[in-house]
Amino acid sequence: MDNYATKYLGENVTIKIDRPIRSNHPKYGFVYEVNYGFVPDTKAPDGEEIDAYLLGVNTPVDEFTGKCIAIIHRLNDDDDKLVIVPESFENISNEDILKNTHFQEKYFKVLIIRK
Repeated sequence: MDNYATKYLGENVTIKIDRPIRSNHPKYGFVYEVNYGFVPDTKAPDGEEIDAYLLGVNTPVDEFTGKCIAIIHRLNDDDDKLVIVPESFENISNEDILKNTHFQEKYFKVLIIRK
C-alpha cells in the first residue's frame, strides 16, 4: 500500500502533542488515553497536518521524537494515523496498538500497516 503516511514507516519523527494524555476531546468529549498530536508542516488529505498517536509515554508531553512503527489506516475515513513510540516500545503488537487507540479508533474500520 502506498499513501501519504507510509513514507514515515521506520523513520524517526518529531510530533507536536496538541491532545495530551487524559485530556478531553474539545468537540466529542471522549478522553485521550494516549498522547495524540501531529507532524508539523505536513498535510494529510483532510487538509490538516498528519495525525499521530504516541504510545509508550504515559505522562503528558508537548513534543516527542520517536520511531514510526505503524500506520493506522482507516478504511472508512481518509485520515490515517502514525503510531510513534520510544525505542523501548518498538516491539508493541498490533493487538496492543489497537487496544491503546480503541478510545478513538472504535468508530472506524482500521488496518494496521507495518514495514
